[in-house]
Amino acid sequence: MSIVDVLALYSIFVIWGLMFLNILLSIGGFIYIMRMYRTDGHKPVKEYPMVTVMVPAHNEGIVIKKTMKALLQFDYPADRYEVIVVNDNSTDDSAQILKKIQENNPDYKVIVINTDHKTGGKGKSNALNIALSVASGTVIAVYDADNTPEPQALKILVENLIGDEKLGAVIGKFRTRNKYASLLTRFVNIETLAYQCMNQAGRFFFFRLCTIPGTNYVIRRELIDRMGGWDVNALAEDTEISFRLYRMGYYIQFIPQAVTWEQEPQVLKQWFKQRTRWVKGNLYVLRSNFKYAFDKKAGRMRLDVIYYAMVYLLMFSSLICSDLIFFMGILGFWHVTLGGFSSLLWEMAILLFVLNVAITLSVERNEFNFSNLLLTFFMLFTYAKLWVLVVLNGVIKGVEDTIYGRKVIWDKTERFEETQSRTKERSYRRGRRNRG
Repeated sequence: MSIVDVLALYSIFVIWGLMFLNILLSIGGFIYIMRMYRTDGHKPVKEYPMVTVMVPAHNEGIVIKKTMKALLQFDYPADRYEVIVVNDNSTDDSAQILKKIQENNPDYKVIVINTDHKTGGKGKSNALNIALSVASGTVIAVYDADNTPEPQALKILVENLIGDEKLGAVIGKFRTRNKYASLLTRFVNIETLAYQCMNQAGRFFFFRLCTIPGTNYVIRRELIDRMGGWDVNALAEDTEISFRLYRMGYYIQFIPQAVTWEQEPQVLKQWFKQRTRWVKGNLYVLRSNFKYAFDKKAGRMRLDVIYYAMVYLLMFSSLICSDLIFFMGILGFWHVTLGGFSSLLWEMAILLFVLNVAITLSVERNEFNFSNLLLTFFMLFTYAKLWVLVVLNGVIKGVEDTIYGRKVIWDKTERFEETQSRTKERSYRRGRRNRG
């Protein structure tokens, strides 16, 4: 057996193993979500706690008005929540827009903190810590500046949090608001459903594990205080704080009825930049927590450490080997002697990939259709391949940051004016609300 055959077997073994894992998580996620959808997600509470809704914002003038409108339309008691927007070293018209929103909504407690290059511009974690310093809530909620949560989202999240003292945080579902804007956003919409929402549901169903997604979540204020706030060196502050909650003995629950809609990158350049930041952030968390994979006292969080290692080490290396063998084979330099056996396995892997995504799409009305299944097949050979380049770029950027001692800066995703059909968007949301 040649070295090429060994590499081929390695990539097949790893890819098939992770594919079966994802199928398993999708099945578990399907069962969990179907069970959750038997109710509206609400839980009775005696008294609603004071909630501080935090919105870190840097040059968000394009989207912040729509976001604030949604945040001020929560069905949560108006006197029991405040909204703190950290307008962080912005150079656009965000300050003027937010000031006008304050003036037009005197019945709501809206706090705007305008920072400069000395106190701000140092990343999302720093902005959240600034908001935390003036927050009065016993529960902290976080929303990104491009989010438009549904009215019931905050109440559902809070009710589930205070209903279980072992819950450190509760997260909701986030959906693609501009899915019709481009082919890229259609891909992102499918990816979000299949590998974020459903994956979270499956991990919670089997292991009571899921990680904070960075938006549309609530967390106990006392836990944030005990942690000393958000880690300013973490680009993936959501994953980092999730792992700290695990170590403190708390768990995080996914509640699919609490929905927010967010704007996704519409052009490849901005998508690539965003995903590179995610990779750098998750690799930072993996490096910081890898030692816990072998610590029995770490409990169930060891499974998440191993899961992240499998994704960013095993999956990445196996895809590199697979693509290298494919291209070198086309050029005639390498030859796999496994022959038809390996071809059969790759063809079956494609079918499993489509099946896995189909399971996840089936829980959302208006998503399980021939068009999306066709897009799923197409994205396997296009969009999914870009993940290897993103991870590679993230690793290179991370090494460069370490070598040159670069500090964390606010490297936000560029926003766009949304011009896609509102009729499509309204019917899409209506179909989701009317499901079952």
